[in-house]
Amino acid sequence: MPPIPDAPAAPRRIAVIGGGAIGGLVAALTHRSGHDVTLCLRTPLNRLTLETDGEVLDAAVRFTADPETAEPTDWVFLTTKAQDTAGASGWLHRLCHPGTVVVVLQNGIDHTARVAPHAPDGTDILPAVIYASVECISPGHVRHYAGNEIHVPDGPLADRLAGLFATDRLKVVPAPDFTTTAWMKLFTNLAANPLTALLQQRMGIFSDPGMAALTRDILREAATVARAEGAGIHETDIDRVLEMYGLVPPDGGSSMLYDRLAGRPLEHEHITGAVVRAGERHGIPTPLNGMLLTLLRAVDREIRAGRKTDSARVPEK
Repeated sequence: MPPIPDAPAAPRRIAVIGGGAIGGLVAALTHRSGHDVTLCLRTPLNRLTLETDGEVLDAAVRFTADPETAEPTDWVFLTTKAQDTAGASGWLHRLCHPGTVVVVLQNGIDHTARVAPHAPDGTDILPAVIYASVECISPGHVRHYAGNEIHVPDGPLADRLAGLFATDRLKVVPAPDFTTTAWMKLFTNLAANPLTALLQQRMGIFSDPGMAALTRDILREAATVARAEGAGIHETDIDRVLEMYGLVPPDGGSSMLYDRLAGRPLEHEHITGAVVRAGERHGIPTPLNGMLLTLLRAVDREIRAGRKTDSARVPEK
């Protein structure tokens, strides 16, 4: 396998918290841009491999599973699931120093408020959304299907982030209206994540006309809520989401599907739950999203019960 080559970019110390699909993608591609990258994990790895654009690439990043061994960095990419943010507190306090920027690559609409309590005072927090269909097919082995954009609020931090990347495989897009940007990203997940996870099927299901119609109804319901929150979401945006689903390879999936298949807790409270709670704040009914949330909570309870049982089981002698 060819190693990911260095690029002629000014090297920076970068930490990526989270070794899942997005974390592996970002770690590999920042390494490709010539930076000193450490991947911060719960379970140690000794190799990171990325499949992308028909290539299989090895990224010679460092790995650590102990926050006490972490050293301050210039940039931190937080790629854990939104519900695991509190668990990153130890990493953030070791990795951040005055001048560190934390790029929050998580789902949901409240990035800064979610992360700020767990980072040192004075840390620059940059909310971000990433458009990438990626699957972690085994520990340290990531498969990239489509998408390569990170959207962040317009401003000096966006310019600095764009300057990190010497590869066109990861692009930074400044957003003048990040409220709309965050809700628009939420929209890309609102049907794909719950429906693929609940049905345990991949993105090819959206070629079915009935599934496409259900998706449109789910998104229209959420669009009313988004507009009440100040986001400029319209019918044309719903059309774009449906078109985007059609561009993903049929064997591609969603992060929530991958989590369910792997027996990991789901991120439903920060995706579907964000719509339902915002609807409650504004007195807007959300029956379709509410139904999905109820079903996802039931699935998540089963997953968590199974994990608890597995962790308590004593191996036979």
